Amino acid sequence: RPERVVQLCHPDIRNDFPPLRTSKSTVPEHLPVQLTSFVGRDGQIADLRRMLPAERLVVLTGAGGVGKTRLAIQVACEAAADFDAGVWFIDLAPITDPGLVPAAAAEAVGLSDQPGRSATDALARFVSDRRMLMVFDNCEHLVDAVAVLVNALLSACPNLTLLATSREPIAVPGEVTWRVPSLSLDDEAIELFVDRARRARPDFSTDQASAIREICRRLDGMPLAIELAAARVRALSLEEIIGSLNDRFRLLTGGGRIAVRRQQTLRASVDWSHALLTEPERVLFRRLAPFMGGFDLAAARAVAGDNEAERFQLLDLLTLLVDKSLVVADNTGGRTRYRLLETVRQYALEKLGESGEADAIRGRHRDYYTAMAALLDAPAATGHQLRVEQTASELDNLRAAFAWSRETCDIELALQLASSLQPLWLTRGRLREGMSWIDEALAERDSVDREVAPAVLARALADAALFDGWLGLPARMEQATEALAIARQLDDPALLVRALTGCVGTAAALNPEQAETYFAEAIELARALGDKWRLSQLLGFRAYAAAMAGGSIAEHAAAEGRDLADAIGDRVASGQCRLYGIAGGRAMRGDLEGAEDEVRDVLADADAAGDLFTRFNALIAQSFVLGWHGKSAAALAAAEIAIESAVELGASIEGLGYLALGAAHLAAGDAAAAKDALAKAYGRIPDAGFSSTNLMWRADAERATGDNVAARLWADQGVSVTPGYFRMLALNARVRVARSEGHPEAIEAAERDAHEALACAAETGAQLGVPDVFDGLAALAAQAASYTEAARLLGAAQGIRQRTGEVRYAIHQADYEASISAVRDAMGQNDFDVAFGEGAALSISEAIAYAQRGRGERKRPSAGWASLTPAEHDVVRLVSEGLANKEIAAKLFISPRTVETHLSHVYTKLGLTSRVQLAKQATERQG
Repeated sequence: RPERVVQLCHPDIRNDFPPLRTSKSTVPEHLPVQLTSFVGRDGQIADLRRMLPAERLVVLTGAGGVGKTRLAIQVACEAAADFDAGVWFIDLAPITDPGLVPAAAAEAVGLSDQPGRSATDALARFVSDRRMLMVFDNCEHLVDAVAVLVNALLSACPNLTLLATSREPIAVPGEVTWRVPSLSLDDEAIELFVDRARRARPDFSTDQASAIREICRRLDGMPLAIELAAARVRALSLEEIIGSLNDRFRLLTGGGRIAVRRQQTLRASVDWSHALLTEPERVLFRRLAPFMGGFDLAAARAVAGDNEAERFQLLDLLTLLVDKSLVVADNTGGRTRYRLLETVRQYALEKLGESGEADAIRGRHRDYYTAMAALLDAPAATGHQLRVEQTASELDNLRAAFAWSRETCDIELALQLASSLQPLWLTRGRLREGMSWIDEALAERDSVDREVAPAVLARALADAALFDGWLGLPARMEQATEALAIARQLDDPALLVRALTGCVGTAAALNPEQAETYFAEAIELARALGDKWRLSQLLGFRAYAAAMAGGSIAEHAAAEGRDLADAIGDRVASGQCRLYGIAGGRAMRGDLEGAEDEVRDVLADADAAGDLFTRFNALIAQSFVLGWHGKSAAALAAAEIAIESAVELGASIEGLGYLALGAAHLAAGDAAAAKDALAKAYGRIPDAGFSSTNLMWRADAERATGDNVAARLWADQGVSVTPGYFRMLALNARVRVARSEGHPEAIEAAERDAHEALACAAETGAQLGVPDVFDGLAALAAQAASYTEAARLLGAAQGIRQRTGEVRYAIHQADYEASISAVRDAMGQNDFDVAFGEGAALSISEAIAYAQRGRGERKRPSAGWASLTPAEHDVVRLVSEGLANKEIAAKLFISPRTVETHLSHVYTKLGLTSRVQLAKQATERQG
């Protein structure tokens, strides 16, 4: 409720209260939180706020250290309420490769690599027509790449506004360049100095106002320089600070003026800070320059220390650099990480280059992070997930290490690094980046004709194939088999099991039968090596391959894989075993409650771990299980959440989300929505084999929307490519299509398909979906006037549903009700109830045996004149004599509705559509 707040003012009371703090004072969640107060620039903020609604691209320019970033964040914070879709901050400072600009922007807004779609396209799709503000910070070293990205986004996203910081204009059409001035020397610069000085020394006094003003004037009101100077009040008097600045300015302006004045001013402050360091401090300072995105104490010791003595003293030196504001210390989650402000880091890089030790230090940096990655890749007894999380926090440093390996043409080390990070790429949904690292290194190997050790090459080839398999992309089986051949030639068991895992992962989704040819050797070898991590992966793949093949799920193997993965902390392998082996096995056996519980637990674990890939798979599994369980609204919600999360994983993965959404719509009874979702699915999945197990949904959607021709095509394709359990579902979908087609040949084929579907169920031990097969067989039996058989089959279906909790998809409910009505009308309520109850009492194996016996005992064919029952022949005879339904009913002592039912069956069996056609054919047969 709005409230009016007033302030009482009087000469004798205090009036200088701070402004009210409102909800708008909070920092939007996508902007970096600032730990110090923002000082001044009220008029400039107001100008920029007025400018933003009218101008779509505003670039804040100015020298380094002038406060561009801080001003941009403050403006974005205050303008956040004007942008419904929020404010997003993209820091380009850690990015050195122009080609990574779109990927960095995508990552900043929460998007991961998307197979088949560039990062720019993914960003444009994410923004779309939403009203959003994006802040691009530190663009000057990537201005060309930023220009291309900005131009593309502005062209594709009509409601997007961009605020950027750069030392030079970006130079794209429509850009408004706004130069950030220095702080006002009258008040703002002084206020900033005093605030920061009191943070360094709480008892700092403002008595020497003239000295403070002089410092600010000498620093040209540059915020960074002022903050560095203010930090020195801990050790220097104001007069000593002024004296040091005088020395620095004279030094910088006395030589050639190769830089603009503001760069000289900033360099003066940084030069001055550097000059105050001792020699050991200077050495450490420049050796910290290669770190990107921060570092911890262990990394600093490994990279910056020449010997054990230096590494021992490093903490003291690092603390001094923190005190002198050249290094920032951040404490998060009980861990301290250090970082250099980017401008300061660039200065340190120059000093490192001047020292002549740049190559050695950057080499140490690369080696340290390559070794870290190797630990992640090594088989572990425990703590796997913790190592993944620790490595993920070093992604910028790992990228820098990879870039340096390529820059120095050390392709072998680059490939080792890319392969070692396999667990990171998977859990963080960055498989596409991992694949690109391997592809880039392999391409560079070819271009520079650089030899790579066969073992390293085999690892890379196997991992690239595995990544493609995970993403459902066209498989690189050639690369996987090449890796396998190298491993066999080298007689390296560890490499061999890795290559076999690549073969298994590639084939599991697209060719499960081929995957089986590798499993036995791979699993046996992993056991012999004691490689629990690889063994848990293989057992997970085995469960996955079994699920894709539609065969009996190896739940025992899946449980073993889960236990192994849990013991070492590998949530991905554990989740795969639990989803495809344990939950999948329970669902196929008809234990939908147990399957739902298992999937829910996997989803909770994935959420807690930030495991994007397992979370997506769990949402897909949850949607399918909920749909079978009659919870269509929840199934739809799970599928929609999966689709949202898949934006971070790629188009082919997103396609699987739309498959689940299509099935959920069928469960809810919305055929049109199902058809639309399934069309989106197949438009996103590049390899049809990856979705072949779901073709029956498309056939059902087409049939339910009246397109029997398309339904027949999808049903036939599904039957031709799907194995095992999924073949049962595909066959039953084709039964439904044939019944809709209605002609005698289709009806005969439908009965064959239905019985083959039951054979598949018996072979795989499946119960899920079997009631639908019995429903279809019951409808066929009713058409053949085998009403008692039909009633028993309907009862068998209902009995299974009651025992398993399986609920018929709403899309099939009308067909079921029509069958029930026809059979009940033909038999009478009492006889129907008796037969229905007899069927409901049958076990699933008894029901399958009964259906097969009924097929053999029923001599009458399903279609043609020979398929007509005696009662149907009587009705046909009277129709040919010209009698109406009421007259026929009176002659046969049945109801007119029963006459209509008989005629409907006759039309179906004879492939006719009208009474006239029936009378004509009957007369011709009699004549």
